[in-house]
Amino acid sequence: MSRFLVTGGAGFIGSALTRGLLAQGAGRVVVVDNLTSGHERNLDEIRGNVDFHNTDIRDYDATRAAMTGVDIVFHEAAIPSVPRSINDPIPSHDVNINGTFNVLRAAKDAGVSRVIYAASSSAYGDSLTLPKVETMPTNPKSPYAAQKLMGEYYMSVWTSCFALETLSIRYFNVFGPRQDPGSEYSGVLSLFMTAVLDRRPPTIFGDGGTSRDFTYVEDVVALNLKAAQVPSSACGRTYNGGNGGRVTLNEAWALLQKIEGVSIPSNFGPERAGDVRDSQADTTDACKYLGHDPHFTFEQGMRATLDWYRENR
Repeated sequence: MSRFLVTGGAGFIGSALTRGLLAQGAGRVVVVDNLTSGHERNLDEIRGNVDFHNTDIRDYDATRAAMTGVDIVFHEAAIPSVPRSINDPIPSHDVNINGTFNVLRAAKDAGVSRVIYAASSSAYGDSLTLPKVETMPTNPKSPYAAQKLMGEYYMSVWTSCFALETLSIRYFNVFGPRQDPGSEYSGVLSLFMTAVLDRRPPTIFGDGGTSRDFTYVEDVVALNLKAAQVPSSACGRTYNGGNGGRVTLNEAWALLQKIEGVSIPSNFGPERAGDVRDSQADTTDACKYLGHDPHFTFEQGMRATLDWYRENR
């Protein structure tokens, strides 16, 4: 049985991935997280099967030590906000670029066989072409998007230069339980969840026609688990990790009102710098080479997520 390490493993996606690994049969999982945005409570029910390192990926020595005996690394750690990267670009650069470099360097030095990287669909920028295909030119519109794209380049280079197997999965607006709504930079659906439960209007930036390929977290976890098992011939590449659909913010808020049986008109604010208008994944390559097979519709994911927020407010 392979030994796994998840950077950012106390975060929203990282903790879901850690639980997925354990459910699949991993005896123990190593988690690296500095708890800047992650929370140890996300690991409460699996704590006995987690080797937790309160470690910053910018610390090479500590990161390298955590990787001793590890076979596969899932690199989820990041400062993941477009607006935050514009308002305060230095920390996001330091974590998303320098931290990623440290993860790759430590993985190579520790003899890790494969690194699976959480890339971002923001790399595509505001191209009018839909759906987004991996062969399209990239055009990042924010420091965050540029940083995550640089991470993809580093993954590819570590494969070609150092024989470290890598795969990059471009996430498309992942949502689900444990996504933290407590910040102005939080994911929009987590903010919608708390707003509908509190019976107050959310603020939608722009006219609400902005659309996203919202992807339920368990489908993202399943894709990562498959990426850990594919043959070496599938490595050294970038894959879209979305659902292949597209939902506007107005539609998402309307669905939550329908589920809750309420009518709460939203407020609207100015468009945010760095936001793209539309995003939708072409999942052909992910399905062909990684076996991607999303199981959750948008409504199923929203209902499951809302139930979790209701029970864990």
